[in-house]
Amino acid sequence: MAEYDHAVAWITALLLGLSLVMVYSSSIAIAEGSRATGNQPVYYLLRHGVFIAVSLLLGLIVFQIPMRIWQPAAPYFFVVGLVLLALVLVPGIGREVNGSRRWLSFYVVNFQPSELMKLFVVIYAADYTVRKAAFMHSFRKGFLPMLVVMLLTGGLLLREPDFGAFAVIAVIAMGILFLGGMNWRLFAGLMVMLVIGFLALILTSPYRLQRVIGFMDPWADPYGKGYQLSHALIAFGRGEWFGVGLGASVEKLFYLPEAHTDFLLAVIAEEHGFVGVMAIILLFAWLVARAFAIGRRAAALERHFPALVAQGIGLWIGVQAIINMGVNMGVLPTKGLTLPLLSFGGSAIAATCCAIAVLLRIDWENRQLMRGFTV
Repeated sequence: MAEYDHAVAWITALLLGLSLVMVYSSSIAIAEGSRATGNQPVYYLLRHGVFIAVSLLLGLIVFQIPMRIWQPAAPYFFVVGLVLLALVLVPGIGREVNGSRRWLSFYVVNFQPSELMKLFVVIYAADYTVRKAAFMHSFRKGFLPMLVVMLLTGGLLLREPDFGAFAVIAVIAMGILFLGGMNWRLFAGLMVMLVIGFLALILTSPYRLQRVIGFMDPWADPYGKGYQLSHALIAFGRGEWFGVGLGASVEKLFYLPEAHTDFLLAVIAEEHGFVGVMAIILLFAWLVARAFAIGRRAAALERHFPALVAQGIGLWIGVQAIINMGVNMGVLPTKGLTLPLLSFGGSAIAATCCAIAVLLRIDWENRQLMRGFTV
């Protein structure tokens, strides 16, 4: 029997390898034409390579931590995450970029706490659900305490503002509660409340409302509200079935903003076409399916906390990938969310690699137990 899930490891390696190629391809023109990068075409490639190397090292360290240690530490990790989110909002500590205060500056790199918070929420929600298993049918005892801490987290994220991270974290928490046995009527009612809440946030925020208006008809204002989405759609249209070829994208030449981060999929679509996009979608679908399979195996072994963590990681990666792809394809309003394991960004790559390491650890422990060993 294998010691770990080879599919998860190979999918992660393929996505990270493709990430290096596509981040380089999509960022050459930006890096070469910017004084901030020293006009070096390999600026983003080198930084991304370092990010991946450090993230893989962190993943190896995280893999060594047994799941029995994660559960009692879950509330403390969550508190650390809240403190980091609060520090971001402190003038002089948090760094503001493009009107959003989401980063802590460490001079050489910027750290985005909301990325790490996604992993902490998975761990905390799984621990909470296991501890409150007997009260999952009660609104007051089962859901209300989680609602309070999620509202606190959401309040900090919306102050940055980071609506995209809040949406992902809300789905993770709700999904884990549902998988942990929450009453379906209560869950349905809460989903309705969540949709109403999101609509209220959009309608009461002028810039979010403008994004939605621009998303509904980007061609009505292609040089204003619809600029980013219209160029993403042009990239998809130019790619057709097989793309224009690696490195031959036109949209990355200062037309499509954030081509190497939030809109990397649009460049992939232009250079590799429908076939390339479908390959990415299938890889993510396979990765999420393996995460849920690992979770089901842990549940069958009566390892309820690791089971929910594995499925929570699958939810996180799947939902974030769907949102990013939906934004790139014009199916969802523009949001600042990266494509997991592919887009440029050290914090996102590090957090996702750590999550994959936890997933592999759960699978490794499952296999050890099935062979009769203790973990």
